[in-house]
Amino acid sequence: MDFELTDEQRLIKQTAAEFTDNEIIPVAGKNSRDHYFDLDLVAKIAKQGYLGAIIPQEYGGAGLDYVTYGIIGEQIGRGCSGMRTVVSVQTSLVCSTILKWGTEEQKSKYLPLLCSGEWLGCFGLTEPGTGSGAADQKTRAKQQDDGSWLINGAKMWISLGNYARLSLI
Repeated sequence: MDFELTDEQRLIKQTAAEFTDNEIIPVAGKNSRDHYFDLDLVAKIAKQGYLGAIIPQEYGGAGLDYVTYGIIGEQIGRGCSGMRTVVSVQTSLVCSTILKWGTEEQKSKYLPLLCSGEWLGCFGLTEPGTGSGAADQKTRAKQQDDGSWLINGAKMWISLGNYARLSLI
């Protein structure tokens, strides 16, 4: 098995490292101390294409492979774990879920907004009393006569929940 990075992966690693050194590290400490969620920095991350790294280009993503996505996460996380969380929640939990299980209409509508950073998404899993064990969830959804859904339950510790325009529960 060949563990060498491709030329493209080396270039993306270098670019992500420089981006982290120049844009993330200079503000990470202050943002953390001030409990500040830096939407301007999130926009810069999105402009780099990191919020939809593994999403196909037809939906606004970069169409990269998972190794390259891991490299990006490693470099962003080197500068700020919170910003790495933004990338991983947006890409892995929200975009990837829509890509795999969403309808074509949902993919076309939401993925470009999420990959561009115009919208942030969140994933509500953790519940009081049951934690993050998916098999133990108490929240339930029931389709109503008019086709809408009624969701009953409680969630907590939802990364990006305060800023999300789209929530997956």
